[in-house]
Amino acid sequence: MASAISANKAELLAIANSVATEKMIDKSIVLEAMEEAIQRAARARYGAENDIRAKLDGNTGDLRLWRVVEVVETVEDYFKQVDVKAAQKLQDGAVVGDFIVDPLPAVDLGRIDAQAAKQVIFQKVRDAERERQHEEFKDRVGEIITGVVKSVEFGHVIVNLGRAEGVIRREQQIPREVARVGDRIRAIILNVRRENRGPQIFLSRAHPDFMRKLFELEVPEIYDGIIQIKAAARDPGSRAKIGVISYDSSIDPVGACVGMKGSRVQAVVQEMQGEKIDIIPWSEDTATFVVNALQPATVSRVVIDEEESRIEVVVPDDQLSLAIGRRGQNVRLASQLTGSAIDIMTEAESSEKRQKEFTERSELFQNELDVDETLSQLLVAEGFSELEEVAYVSPDELSSIEGFDDELAAELQNRAQEALDRREEASREERRGLGVEDALAELPHLTEAMLVTLGKAGIKTLDDLADLATDELIAKKRVEQRRRDNSAPSNKRPEDKGGVLATYGLNEEQGNEIIMAARAHWFEDEDTAEAAPEAGEDANAETSQ
Repeated sequence: MASAISANKAELLAIANSVATEKMIDKSIVLEAMEEAIQRAARARYGAENDIRAKLDGNTGDLRLWRVVEVVETVEDYFKQVDVKAAQKLQDGAVVGDFIVDPLPAVDLGRIDAQAAKQVIFQKVRDAERERQHEEFKDRVGEIITGVVKSVEFGHVIVNLGRAEGVIRREQQIPREVARVGDRIRAIILNVRRENRGPQIFLSRAHPDFMRKLFELEVPEIYDGIIQIKAAARDPGSRAKIGVISYDSSIDPVGACVGMKGSRVQAVVQEMQGEKIDIIPWSEDTATFVVNALQPATVSRVVIDEEESRIEVVVPDDQLSLAIGRRGQNVRLASQLTGSAIDIMTEAESSEKRQKEFTERSELFQNELDVDETLSQLLVAEGFSELEEVAYVSPDELSSIEGFDDELAAELQNRAQEALDRREEASREERRGLGVEDALAELPHLTEAMLVTLGKAGIKTLDDLADLATDELIAKKRVEQRRRDNSAPSNKRPEDKGGVLATYGLNEEQGNEIIMAARAHWFEDEDTAEAAPEAGEDANAETSQ
């Protein structure tokens, strides 16, 4: 009998060691799973109401089984409690409140018990394996990994990574690339998430970072940090652009990335299924970088609107199609590379736009300042575009214009201020007609024109404004670049909805001040409510006296 017991001990330890090694998890986790399985089997034999514990020695294989009972004066639960008299038989000196260990004989696992124990062990081991996989891959996001295609399900590629599986979803694959079972495939680890079915490792071959990492593998200067990829944009399977900079003046960043006879860039192109890659020198000067990004097109002029994060690019008429690219590809990639919306127009269109703006501004000054056409055009030619600029500019700046004197400058400023006052009064009347409270006019940074805009958006009281977040009030619209080709009219993608006052140029600090000022009455109401009971208590005290 003793030899049979020792054989069972040896078998338990062998199983624990084998499973721990195969699944690459801690042996203690396997032993813990075995203990839980034995505990369940013992509870099924002695009664599930009992508090039964099991302990398996990882060195000797010895198994101990016991029941834990609490010493009480009056027994209410006969499975987990025992009175003092009975406790004395189990342990000398037992007193109320003690927990006593009552040893139990080992149980023989029947077929059903063994099956249940097997399921418990498998589940524990599976959970431990999933946790090990998550811990192994969670810090490897951004790495390139090589695996073998295991299967293709509903267009998603399942990749065997050795000790785990990853998935390349359809949208993260290179278009028209065919993955076959058994193929070796490289991808970047995009994300690792915990889910009920285990850690999900999401891979990508379409992400710009996949191209970045491939260049890092092929170009030692990038790996060493001498050359840096500052920006990258991809149209997967078709074309890509990268902006590179060298921190060593003796090394040409574009040449280093291309390699001898194009060997380095070709290695990346082949991995990306023939995707053409434009390597562009990166520049801190936005205008220069935009000109480089739109290669091979020639650019005549670049106008940057930093507030709207838009760039207007003027190209010769014969360069328009080249600058836009097939289906807008070139300008779209350049926009992604620069992080700004790009609007491309020809010299003729640019001239027409400038002429239209010149005419509109001239008419504005002519009507509002009551001056002749020549004088209004002179103001526009000198760079004035708004009444505010005329009203609040230094008088010397106006009088320094050829043909102007101090008297004329002062008169123009007075007329500009009067015109602004008329605008403000008209906006005030419109605001009141919309039912916007006067209390909103007392808030900082808000003009009557802004209040009209708020009123049209249904924001008419302090509470209406106070309920808004700062972004809902001032956030600018994000507009995609315009895309055109010779066969289609110009079009825009739908604009993202911006804040109510997005067009007024308020910054975040000003937006926060407006919102907090609108909420101030909430705190005043709370203070009044807290003070009222105190006043009542004082009055009651005086009455009682």
